Amino acid sequence: MISSPRSLTGDFDLETLNQRFETATPQHILSWAINNIPEGLVQTSAFSLLVITDMLYRELKPNPPIPVLFLDTLHHFRETLETVDRAKSRYNLDLRVYRAKGVSSRETFAARYGEALWEQDIAQFHYLTKVEPLQRALEEIGVTAWITGRRREQASTREQMPILERDGDGRLKINPLANWSRNDVWSYTLKHHVPYNPLHDQGYASIGDEPLTTRVNPGEHERAGRWRGSGKTECGIHI
Repeated sequence: MISSPRSLTGDFDLETLNQRFETATPQHILSWAINNIPEGLVQTSAFSLLVITDMLYRELKPNPPIPVLFLDTLHHFRETLETVDRAKSRYNLDLRVYRAKGVSSRETFAARYGEALWEQDIAQFHYLTKVEPLQRALEEIGVTAWITGRRREQASTREQMPILERDGDGRLKINPLANWSRNDVWSYTLKHHVPYNPLHDQGYASIGDEPLTTRVNPGEHERAGRWRGSGKTECGIHI
């Protein structure tokens, strides 16, 4: 009988842990995860801001290192892919890359699913490029818990986000930056000279797929440039 992700992460009292972690540092939360989740712990990263990766690989240094999961949608900015390469070299990452099944470029994706699928059916586009590859990755890697970089102030859908929660399949989902502000992230990034996506210096506050991401104007919310004009706030992997 195959154990479920929930059984492998133990019978944690999430309510008590969330109360305890509400004033904890991200490093403390990550240390807890490293020490209490014996197998199947990964970090997911969009290679925008790399605070968590820096904490894991420069500060905490678990052995073996925590795998970093990247969803290559084939529609990322060139700068995003360059940031992946820079981080891989800087930290010697255990990097796991997943893509939509059976395609390896924008051209092959368009040939199979049609030009500009995001304009015709954005939900299907995200399912093919993010939701299905993530689910496949979590299953193939044997993930029991995954670390995200989400913060409560990023969107109305995240305002009540707990630090520890469970996804739809019972895996533990860890949000160590939940109560950090954007300023907190940048303060850490600059203090520790952490690599970051250079698009941030060009007015992009939140970086996703190139066709669906625009610059953010002064005074706008940091995720205003994602899916601009659509009313959409999430791609589907965190719902």
